[in-house]
Amino acid sequence: MTSMAQHIDQVLARASDPGAAARSRLAASWRRSLDHHGLDPGQRSGVRRVTQAVLDERLERSEGMLRIATPKIDALFQMVGSSGCGVLLTDDRGVVLDLRASAGDREAFDSWGLAPGADWSEASEGTNGIGTCIAEGRQVIIHRGDHFHARNTAMSCMDAPIFGPEGDLIGALDVSSARADQTEAFNQLIAAMVAQTARQIEADTFRATFPEARIIVVDAAPQVGLGSVSGGTGAQDSAMLLAVDGDDIVRGATRGARRAFRLAASGPVDPRPASDLLRSGEGEGTGDSGLSSFEKAERAAVVRALSRSGGNVSQAARSLNIGRATLYRRMGRLGLNGKMV
Repeated sequence: MTSMAQHIDQVLARASDPGAAARSRLAASWRRSLDHHGLDPGQRSGVRRVTQAVLDERLERSEGMLRIATPKIDALFQMVGSSGCGVLLTDDRGVVLDLRASAGDREAFDSWGLAPGADWSEASEGTNGIGTCIAEGRQVIIHRGDHFHARNTAMSCMDAPIFGPEGDLIGALDVSSARADQTEAFNQLIAAMVAQTARQIEADTFRATFPEARIIVVDAAPQVGLGSVSGGTGAQDSAMLLAVDGDDIVRGATRGARRAFRLAASGPVDPRPASDLLRSGEGEGTGDSGLSSFEKAERAAVVRALSRSGGNVSQAARSLNIGRATLYRRMGRLGLNGKMV
């Protein structure tokens, strides 16, 4: 087992080596902690805590996320709490807003600084699960000696970012443990649960922001050239949802969908037809090849009317406010002859 002195020497050596920082994300984080934030890996003072007034302000600012996240972090704690883990939710600056821990573990967690009001940003604590997750905007596992501060090396932390409805990072979800027998393989299992829970919080926050919209869940978007992105920063590491209004115009997109469809990383999306984004395979096997965009929209309206009427052309014509003969002519022109949808 590495002593605290050995850990400090190792951090200083790797953080001071530009080549190591270029090859390793962990070394790059150590270097940020040392050079950019001016931290000392041997620092012994405890985790900084914000005042109650500041914490109250941050709780108020994150009220929407907290309301949606509460039942989900309760469920996550039910799965991991018996193994000595705690579940923490932070804001976008790494300040702990909420904690789930067993009664027997709470005193220990508080002594480690794992409590509401504690500042776990990378600027305050160097490399750690919460701070590095937020700094890099990606899922991370910081296992024991991966931490920057030697006093934090008894912990294992599994974290996932939570992105808001406009693609901005609004918080982080953390599971922390200080069990000496916690293995890296077990960390991987917990990390998968953390990521899934973070995506659920993100998706439900997005749905709550667009209550009147139709929500499209995107499984994949191969036509835009997505590839796997090293280090867990790919689009599918966050919820991939589009909010579409009654005119088929995209009004919102989650962080994952923005990456998938190359939309603005944050802020309001430029309105555009959902069909333009979801055009993979368009025209294949649907009889609409060669049609203009307007004709495709017209064809879609006719198909919907026929579907609602159970294939009854007269009823579909009435719903479209046109004559039965006119609808038959349009069906012929649009390649829908004989199709009772």
